[in-house]
Amino acid sequence: MIIKQARLLGARVLVSETVTPSALNFQDSSLCAVLETLENNDAFQSLESSDAPFFQSPSSSLDVDCFLQKILSKPRAYLLAHGEVELSDEELNQFFNCLKKRRTGLPVAYITGQKEFYGYNFTVTKDVLIPKPDTEVLVELASIEIENAIKANPNSILTICDMCTGSGCIALSAMRNLLDNSKIPLAKLPKFTACDISQKALDVAKLNADNLLSGKERERIRFIRSNLFEAVPGVFDFVLTNPPYVPGKEARELLKDGRSEPLLALDGDVNEMGDTSYTSDGLALIRRLVPQVMEHLAPYGRVYIESGEYNADKTAFLLRKEGLSEVETYCDLSGMPRVTRGKKNSTLHF
Repeated sequence: MIIKQARLLGARVLVSETVTPSALNFQDSSLCAVLETLENNDAFQSLESSDAPFFQSPSSSLDVDCFLQKILSKPRAYLLAHGEVELSDEELNQFFNCLKKRRTGLPVAYITGQKEFYGYNFTVTKDVLIPKPDTEVLVELASIEIENAIKANPNSILTICDMCTGSGCIALSAMRNLLDNSKIPLAKLPKFTACDISQKALDVAKLNADNLLSGKERERIRFIRSNLFEAVPGVFDFVLTNPPYVPGKEARELLKDGRSEPLLALDGDVNEMGDTSYTSDGLALIRRLVPQVMEHLAPYGRVYIESGEYNADKTAFLLRKEGLSEVETYCDLSGMPRVTRGKKNSTLHF
């Protein structure tokens, strides 16, 4: 059995509407042909008989395109320009299996195992938080300042720590941006340290480093398993971090929709042992992190912390309380407070 991709793309509604063929009121004859084909497809029938709760996707057409891009190993432009391409039985089965997973609320990135961030393709698993476009603000802001510091100090090699690295998207995007867009020569590229409490997260980050960096570039980044800075030596010119900052109760509520992201990467109300801190504002981890950042920040070093709309103001207060200056909060593309920056005052380091 073969189904034309053009017809399949026309049936995107299957992702976000009730997927029983008889319940769909299609007027287009090509879509009717799609439905006739579906009635005999085992994967589709499995999707129909699934007892999993139904999840209504807010981006059904994009979901479908992402699945097809993964299955066919083609860019989205190819899908739109090559409606004559046909799907094999195996490809069609893969597609409906993707739909079956998506209807439970599982994010597209976990289904395809990939997520684009800052123009680069990252491998993701359920062991890491899915990189979000809002975090690109942190990379953009920090990259500008890092580039300026490199140019102002040609005889120094900067050091940068990405704390709570997860997939490694912050450190690796900053590295690639400096190489690809700022044209920083490899010899002047900062030395990066990526840290996470989760070994499984670090394994994903290492895989992304292998995929995104050449051999010599890969030597400029090290990975350390650590509970915040507990096992991290030395000081850094820049600390970049997207730590857990969602209030614990809200984090658990968010995960009820089936998104399956690791609670460890979301819940900001945990103590140093990873247990509940009995706070409810999402700041327990950041309260521990900020003093440690101060200890590991080089003179005149900078820190960028993503804390979102939940705790941007309070994070700024904590940075000022530790003596950091030039504290400022930046908004994401939606106009929401996203990233807070601070600078350590002391003898000039770079």
